[in-house]
Amino acid sequence: MASATFSLSTEAKLTSPNLRNVKTQLRNAAPTRAFVRTHSNFQSTFRLNPKCASRQQNKTRTMSRSPPALHAVIAPQVLAAAKDPKETTVLVVGATGYIGKFVTKELVARGYNVVAVAREKSGVGGKKSPGDVERECEGARVVLGNVQDKDSTEAAFAAAGGKVDVVVSCMASRTGGIKDSWDIDYLATKNVLDVAKAAGVSQFVLLSAICAQKPLLTFQKAKLQFEEYLKASGMTYSIVRPTAFFKSLGGQVTSVQGGGPYVMFGDGQLAACKPISERDLASYMADCIEDPTLQNQMLPIGGPGEAMTALQQGQMLFKLLEKEEKFIKVPIEIMTGAIKVFDVLASVFGGLTDAAEFAKIGKYYAAESMLVLDTETNEYRADLTPSYGNDTLEGFFKKCIEEGMDGQELGDAAVFGQK
Repeated sequence: MASATFSLSTEAKLTSPNLRNVKTQLRNAAPTRAFVRTHSNFQSTFRLNPKCASRQQNKTRTMSRSPPALHAVIAPQVLAAAKDPKETTVLVVGATGYIGKFVTKELVARGYNVVAVAREKSGVGGKKSPGDVERECEGARVVLGNVQDKDSTEAAFAAAGGKVDVVVSCMASRTGGIKDSWDIDYLATKNVLDVAKAAGVSQFVLLSAICAQKPLLTFQKAKLQFEEYLKASGMTYSIVRPTAFFKSLGGQVTSVQGGGPYVMFGDGQLAACKPISERDLASYMADCIEDPTLQNQMLPIGGPGEAMTALQQGQMLFKLLEKEEKFIKVPIEIMTGAIKVFDVLASVFGGLTDAAEFAKIGKYYAAESMLVLDTETNEYRADLTPSYGNDTLEGFFKKCIEEGMDGQELGDAAVFGQK
């Protein structure tokens, strides 16, 4: 059943970079010159003020989405958005992670006072020193702390140098292991929220994952439990559930470029996704601070273009490399068998519990689409998955082919031997 949505018939110009007068902004962009259509897509085009869009200066960004309903609810405790960015302090946890570092840069570029919380040894394998983090988070105030420890978290907030207005969490378990998932995706993030609430923080933007909509894995259950905790906290929140990241789809570029095959499960058409770049996702998360319609919402989000299967991704890569297609098709039943074996072994040898979980993660990503799940039909639907940004997977592949994979290391998330 198609949903009734609004389609703006004119550009809604955000004349103030900080939405100083929210009511005026909403009135100016209200549907007085809009019309209602019944269709599957919601599309609005607007021009961002250059002061609040470092990367899209004087460019037009299009976002298409198909939410069940159009909300414009502004919680009374909002509004960091009503303040000038220079007067707004945003504390970022997970600031040294793959997405976190881009979110930090985006917030700095928009003029916020950014506090980046990092461990003394951070990054993949703990290889980044405090000096490395300082250079990577240029423009932000770097505070060392361990968010798994409440006292350390409180000290990090105190070291922010004043009241924190907004917290942005980009934390995620690095391995997806059972203990790591509960420790990071739930307990550590809950720790940050509890300290933030006690410190008078009014807004919390969470980086979650679209797969939490169908929680079969431990990390998904941990994320979902924290999402519920956040929604019940009384704080203004935005729960961002992105689809696949470009990095997670780029693990085979180097091997295919060197003449190797493209490895996929089944016929490569078991699942599809609408991948989003780290830059576009970072921009969207920053928008959550400024845009009241993105607050107190669950926000699935993907990149531009059509949903793509693993087969289509491989075909695109071979075409860009001008190589003959060469695929290895791994039967999904192999994963099913491995899970059964690991489950039996884990019941005897506790140390293999995570190995069984990793096998389940592999099967999940092979068989489940990273698209919005229609709860009525239990089917994944690309047309219900919002699109945002400008970066394309094809452009990402081209860049990796030309410049290499530096900065795109998969670390503990690597599969098929890729790093």
